[in-house]
Amino acid sequence: MRFALGIEYDGTDFHGWQHLAHAASVQEAVEKALSSVAGHPVDVTCAGRTDAGVHAHCQVVHFDSDAPRSAYAWTMGANTHLPPTVAVRWAQPVAADFNARFSARSRRYRYRLRNRRARPALEARQLAWERLPLDADAMHVAAQALLGEHDFNAFRSSQCEAQHARRNMIEIVVTRHGDDVHIEVEANAFLHHMVRNLVGSLLLVGRGERPQEWMGELLDGRDRTRAGPTAPARGLVFIGPRYPASWGLPIEVTR
Repeated sequence: MRFALGIEYDGTDFHGWQHLAHAASVQEAVEKALSSVAGHPVDVTCAGRTDAGVHAHCQVVHFDSDAPRSAYAWTMGANTHLPPTVAVRWAQPVAADFNARFSARSRRYRYRLRNRRARPALEARQLAWERLPLDADAMHVAAQALLGEHDFNAFRSSQCEAQHARRNMIEIVVTRHGDDVHIEVEANAFLHHMVRNLVGSLLLVGRGERPQEWMGELLDGRDRTRAGPTAPARGLVFIGPRYPASWGLPIEVTR
C-alpha cells in the first residue's frame, strides 16, 4: 500500500533533505523513523529537495509498505522516533500511481526577512536579517518581471544539475508585515538556489541600489555573475507542493 505524509522541519541542524554519507539529512531521519514503525526498511520520495539550513512547512513524501498500520499509527509512531525538529503532520493512504514529486503541479516557497536595525533573537533560526531599510513595494514591482515561463539561468547556482533552466513562475509576491518582509513564490519547479538567488537580487532593489527594471534585465541576460548574492538559507521555508484535487490530499497541498 502507498502512503503520503506531510512533514514539517527546522532545517538548521541538517545538511539538506537528501541522503548524505558524511552528514545528517532530513530524509535519513524520516526513513529511519518510518522503518522503525513498519518493521522493515522504508524508502521515501519527496516533492522537492531542500538545501542545507532550509526549512519546510509541509514537505510531502510517499512510501510503500504492507505493514498493517493506520494513518494515525504512521503519524504518531514516526513522531516518537523523530528528533524534535522534525514532525509528521498527517498521513493518509493514496493511489498506487501517486508520486510525491511527479504528481505535483507546483511548489511554493516563502522567504522571511526581519528588516530592522537590531538583529533578531526570537525566530533567528527561521528568518534572515536585513538592517538597511527595504522598499517592499519596489521589490514587488521588480519581481513581476519574472512571471511566466523563462530561462532562469541568471538565478541558477553553478552546482545545479537540472537539464535545463526553463521554469514557469506562477506567482511572486513581496509584502511587508511590520518589521518583516515576505517574498512568496510559486512555480512548477525550481532550480538549485533559485529562490535564494532571486531574493539576493531583490534585496539590491529594495535597498535602492538597483532600479526596478534590473530584475527583467537580469532575466534576459541569463548571466548569474551579474545578479545579486545568494541569500542565507535560514530565511527560506518550503511551504509545500500543490496537487490536483483528484488525489484527495489535505487542502493545504491541493489546488
